[in-house]
Amino acid sequence: MSTFDVTVRSAGLRRRRIVQNVFAVIATLSAAAAVAMLCIVLGSVIAKGAASLSVEFFTEPRGLFGEPGGIADAIIGSCLIVAIATLIAVPMGVLVAIYVAEFANKSIGTFVRVVLDVMNGIPAIVVGIFVFGLLVVGSGQSGLKGAFALACLMLPLVARATMEVLALVPSSLREASLALGIARWRTTLSIVLPQTIGGILTGTVLAVARVAGETAPLLFTSSIVGTKTDWNPFHALQSVPVAIFELSDSPDPLDHQRAWAAALVLLLFILFTSLGARWLAARSRRKLTASR
Repeated sequence: MSTFDVTVRSAGLRRRRIVQNVFAVIATLSAAAAVAMLCIVLGSVIAKGAASLSVEFFTEPRGLFGEPGGIADAIIGSCLIVAIATLIAVPMGVLVAIYVAEFANKSIGTFVRVVLDVMNGIPAIVVGIFVFGLLVVGSGQSGLKGAFALACLMLPLVARATMEVLALVPSSLREASLALGIARWRTTLSIVLPQTIGGILTGTVLAVARVAGETAPLLFTSSIVGTKTDWNPFHALQSVPVAIFELSDSPDPLDHQRAWAAALVLLLFILFTSLGARWLAARSRRKLTASR
């Protein structure tokens, strides 16, 4: 190799290292900016909302005409709506994932995955308008209709998470079961699914964390409510995101403080839910790795 070739290769290597270092610095600065923005948001919400937190804030419903109150009605409504949405979305999402991963041929599986990805990208307000036109017009709002709207948002998340964890189950487990003469459906039910419980829980928790803060679908399906605490899902139920929207739109400064406090409660719920999902994901990954 001539001296010229060595010089050219050294110059190329030096240039690649410079480019690599530049992009590493840009990536680090971008990550730092994202963390800084998150800290600013968290700090602002905590500073403006923590002072309004009290026992009454969690146990009393909202007051009328400037009367003091809390968000007990919104917390109960959110819990009911999200719980019903979970009961709708999780079984359907798991069944869709099982069909695609275990029984569907390649073309059908690809089509269903594309459909789920498109559903996952649909804006929440579009889902709210769809459910409004499908169920609300002519019959009125209710918590069940709000839960159905949230279930439409949860379904693709649960299905895709379940598909990913089903793909991690070793094929040798399926083959060993089938070799013993066990039916395919029984193999899926008794051998494959128990290995994926952690992944299914992870997808469910992430889906709950996402829809718990959605406002647009509930504005169309379950927002015309009173101030009393209601446990009946056939009635329109108050929810924390809608309460934040209404309180922040009020001219009363006290309502603005309650909105910040409600935002803090919702933010903490999503934070701890996301941390729980990450813990479940890591636990499920270790379990599946150990079984290989």
